[in-house]
Amino acid sequence: MIETFVSIIKDNWQSRQQIMSLAIFELMKRSRGSVLSWAWLFIRPAIYLFCFWFAFEIGMRAARDMGEGMPPYFLWLSSGIIPWFFMQEMLGSNGVNVFKRYSYLVNKVKFPVPSIPFFMTVSAMLIQLVLQVALLVIYLVNGMHFDIYLIQIPIILILMFIFWYFVSLMFSTISAISNDFSNFMAAMSTPFFWLSGVIFDVTRIDVPVVNELLLINPITFFVSAFRDALYYKTWFWDDSLKFTCFAVVFVLTIVVSIFVFKRLGKEVPDVL
Repeated sequence: MIETFVSIIKDNWQSRQQIMSLAIFELMKRSRGSVLSWAWLFIRPAIYLFCFWFAFEIGMRAARDMGEGMPPYFLWLSSGIIPWFFMQEMLGSNGVNVFKRYSYLVNKVKFPVPSIPFFMTVSAMLIQLVLQVALLVIYLVNGMHFDIYLIQIPIILILMFIFWYFVSLMFSTISAISNDFSNFMAAMSTPFFWLSGVIFDVTRIDVPVVNELLLINPITFFVSAFRDALYYKTWFWDDSLKFTCFAVVFVLTIVVSIFVFKRLGKEVPDVL
C-alpha cells in the first residue's frame, strides 16, 4: 500500500509539466468552436446560480429564514453552489470516466495512469479558482469585509483537491472495468446535489439518522466549510464531531483508493 502511494506521488511529480499542459488542453478543448470561447466555462455556472437564487429567494422567500442581521441570502447560496461545481465535475463523466476518455494515454502514449485523473483534477480546480475569485467579488458586493476567517479558503481548496483526486482515481479505475459503475454514478449526480446540503441548511434537520449520514458526506462537509468561512464566520474545525468524521472519511478514502488502484490498476490498459 505504501509503495503504491509513493509510486502515485512520484508519477505525478515527474509528470508535472505534462500534467499542466494536458490540464490547459482540456480547458481549451471544452471552449473550442464557440464565439465566447472560455467565457462559457463561467457563463453556465452564473446561469445555474441565478436560477437557484431566483427560485429560492424570490419565489420561495428562503431569505426570511436566515435571521435578522445576517448577510444576504445570495452569499449563503453562492458559497455552497460554487464549490459544488468542482465536486460535480469530479463526480461526473470527467472525473469518473477519465480513463475511458483518455484511453490513448494509457495504451498508446504510456502516460502514467495515476496522472490522468490528476490532470483532470487540475483542470477542474483551475476553473474553481476563477469561480472562487467571483465568489469573493460576490462577498464584497454584499457588503462583507476581508477578515481572518477567509484564510480557511486556501486550506479547504487544498483538501478538496487531494480528496477528489483520490476519489477520481478510485472511481475511474472501477469505471474502466465496470460500465455498471459508470451508469450508477451518472444516476447519482442529481441525488448528490439535492441530498447533500448544497441548497439547504443542514443544521435545521432534526432527524438523527439523516444528521449522522450527513456527517460522513464529504460534499456536505466542504459546502459547510465554505459557508463557515464566508457566511457564518467560524472555523470549520470548531465542530469537533464534524471535523473528526471528515478526517476519518478523508483518510479512509485515500486508503481505499490506493487499495483499489493497486488491485485493479494493472487491468485498466487491458480492458481499454
